[in-house]
Formats: sequence, structure tokens, C-alpha cells
Amino acid sequence: MSTQPAPATPVVTMRAARIHDYGAPDVIADDVVPVPHPVPGEVLIRVAATSFNPSEAALRSGALRHVLPLPLPYTLGWDVAGIVTEVGPGVTMFGPGDRVIARLDTGGAAAEYVAAAADLLAPAPAGLPLTDAAAIPVAALTAWQAVHEHAEVSPGQRVLINGAGGGVGGFAVQLAKRAGARVLATASARSAAAIRELGADRTIDYTAQPLPADLDAVINLAALTPGAASALTPLIRPGGRLVSIATPIPAPDAVHFVTRNDAAQLARISALVGSKHLRVDIAESRPLRDLPEIHRRSEAGLTRGKIILHP
Repeated sequence: MSTQPAPATPVVTMRAARIHDYGAPDVIADDVVPVPHPVPGEVLIRVAATSFNPSEAALRSGALRHVLPLPLPYTLGWDVAGIVTEVGPGVTMFGPGDRVIARLDTGGAAAEYVAAAADLLAPAPAGLPLTDAAAIPVAALTAWQAVHEHAEVSPGQRVLINGAGGGVGGFAVQLAKRAGARVLATASARSAAAIRELGADRTIDYTAQPLPADLDAVINLAALTPGAASALTPLIRPGGRLVSIATPIPAPDAVHFVTRNDAAQLARISALVGSKHLRVDIAESRPLRDLPEIHRRSEAGLTRGKIILHP
């Protein structure tokens, strides 16, 4: 009788959080779909976790349909952390067993497996649980580009991070502090302590305290009314920088930008996390089946920081 172990049965189907139409959080379905196969230039990743980004709620609702129309049905999930299980033709920089992270511009990470272009991947941080690494790509890339490319934060500057309680804010506070700035941050009561732990020199309750003036830079991460957006302009000293990833600021020199994917930048960020020079702040870790609830809570303003979702 043979003592050889039986070959593993190939996984042919998986669960995926998909939307078949735009609408309320209840449109998110727990579907059973075929496991994708990597084409040339791609790898197959067994997903350890994805993470929730508030902009995905706007995507799901249809609010972004004219900017980012979706091929329906659509699998959610822009952030991925996982293990490469298979590589497509032409892929040499990663192999089976590698721990990787990526921002997936076409989504797909809210599933058990996802096929991803190899040139989007970066090594996952050493020493960090792989599930936690899913909090990094979208939020940290956005913060990096806001702080270093657009605000050009430098030592000795006074920088305000407006709306610092979210996932981008946590990274922006740390990166601005690492750049040598004095970091002021607006945050709700439920987020203030966490933001201080990440390095903010001062947290401001925007509902009860005036915002500081004579700033070298303001990085706005919050959705604002037109009046509130206009009120940020007088806070900047002459020659200062006003940057927003959310509501555009009506000022001639204000910068409103959309984050670009950058695997080299993501690898630098991952190395900083691995060397413990940058912290990953996880607010919650939930099973993927809870994704509709997370969307509902986010739209009600009841979430903070990064929320990890594991298959």
C-alpha cells in the first residue's frame, strides 16, 4: 500500500463580497465564485485580509458612478495583504509563499483569493501580523503623498491635519512628525487619545475649539461644507500649503489630489513599518461577512481608524 500523501484538492471556488447593483449596504452579497487564475504578469494571492476605506461606501452607493463606473457584479476591496500561491507567466520578482501587500485599483480583495498585477505588489512588513498589513496600502500611500509630495512638510513647520481620526490621518500624523513638524490634529473625542499616541503634539476638538492660525501647511482629510472649506484658507501663513484629499478648497494655490498607485513608495512604507518607525493602528478586526455592517456604521459616522476584514 502506498504511503504517499494524497495530492491536495485544488480550490476551485471561493467566497467574495460583491455588489450586483448600486445601493444601500444591503446590496453587498456573500457570493460563491470561481477562484481566478493569474494571467501573464499576475500572481494569485490567498487573502489574509482586506481593509475598509470610507470611499468604498461612496463607490457602493453609486455616488462615484460617473467618476469610477464599475463593471457589475463587482468585488469590493482595494487593500490586500496575503500570500502568493501561484504566479503567472513572466513573473519573476515574487514567488509562491511570499508575503505581500498591494493597493488594487480594480478592487477584488474582499474575497478569499485575488489575482493581482505583480508590479503593484510590495513585500509585507517583517514582524507585523499579515492581517494588520492590510491597513497600509490605500491609507499610507495617500498620507505619504499628501505629506511629502504636496504639502512638502519640513522640519520646524506647524502643520494641521484636519480630520485626523481616520486611517489616512493616523499615517499622516506620523509621517509629518517624522518629517520634523509640530503636528496639530483635529479629532473627535473617540479618536483624540489614539491620535496623540501616534505623535500629534496637540489634538483639537473642532466642535468646541477654534482652529490655530499662522500654519505652514494644512492637510485636509475631512468632507466639509463649502463654508468650512473656505474657512481653512485664512489659517495658512503667506507661502504656506493647503492640501486636500476630500473636499476641494476654494483657494488659488490649494491642491486637491487623487492618490496614485506606487509600488516603490509602498515598499518604502512597508520597510518603515517593519523597522518600527511607523505604526499601524488597527481600530477593529472583523470577519468579511460583517462588511455591510461596517458600511452602515461608516455612513453614520460611527467608525474610526482602520478596520480589518478577514475572509
